[in-house]
Amino acid sequence: MIVGVVGKIAAGKTTVAKFFEERGFCRVSCSDPLIDLLTHNVSDYSWIPELPEKAEPTRDRLIEFGKYLKEAYGGDILIRLAVDKMKHCKNIVIDGVRSEGEIKAVKGLGGKIIYVEARPEIRFERLMRRKASKDKGIKSFADFKAMDDAEERLYHTRELKGLTDYVIINEGTLEELREKVGGIIEEVIG
Repeated sequence: MIVGVVGKIAAGKTTVAKFFEERGFCRVSCSDPLIDLLTHNVSDYSWIPELPEKAEPTRDRLIEFGKYLKEAYGGDILIRLAVDKMKHCKNIVIDGVRSEGEIKAVKGLGGKIIYVEARPEIRFERLMRRKASKDKGIKSFADFKAMDDAEERLYHTRELKGLTDYVIINEGTLEELREKVGGIIEEVIG
């Protein structure tokens, strides 16, 4: 079984994916193949489309290289690479699905899609708490909102919500989220 997780920045996609991982799913992010290609860490793959010049995987580089790969190799390229990286796994959860092409690819493999959402203020607070290196350029809510709006223009994340199988509102406690995800896990693995 393959499950894809969609949502805006800091909505809780990775946390949802980690709950699946706790239940035996192999977790991979759509950005993992991009990071692997940019850092030349490609031993887990049975094939790669091309090896770019080695570079630090900043958010901007990941977006730029991902866009290039999708144009050159199809909108499902990151799903194909993520599934290939996890080819040894029976159940895979893919964190950070970001396009209609990627959703169709997951569903084409018999998978399900979860959309995770939360208000911008909550997502900004989470982003500030997580202190990820890829987010270091965000110092204020205005910075966050500008980046969030830019990603929405690029990925049209809100529009993807209608293509998903499940929607999780993630504005409560971690335990409430775990309970919501647990119900979905029971449904998808039967």
